[in-house]
Amino acid sequence: MKQAPDQAQEPVEGAPLIPPSSTDHPLYEQIVEACRSVYDPEIPVNIYDLGLIYTIIINADSDIAVTMSLTAPGCPVAGEMPGWVQEAVAGVAGVRSINVELVWSPPWGMEMMSDEARLELGFM
Repeated sequence: MKQAPDQAQEPVEGAPLIPPSSTDHPLYEQIVEACRSVYDPEIPVNIYDLGLIYTIIINADSDIAVTMSLTAPGCPVAGEMPGWVQEAVAGVAGVRSINVELVWSPPWGMEMMSDEARLELGFM
């Protein structure tokens, strides 16, 4: 039975909550480094190592789609942070276009931080 487009789709069992990134694309590492140049003003760790960048999708034309979250919906820079990411990634040579989507599901959690971020923040 086909579902109406306006109805929420149930997640498929076993499917990841966060889709995988395009890690095999030649621009991937440069995009990651661009994301690492963006910091939450309240936390002295870049947003990539904080785990706020969920997915980086790069198509064959070098169009970039970044899915990200914030530490909390009430984050004071919620309206600005996606623009900071867009600006940072747009500066990477070879990027044709960039779209940044802010999502709240799945919610960010401390387990999403890299070991480096945990060490920097004193959680290790």
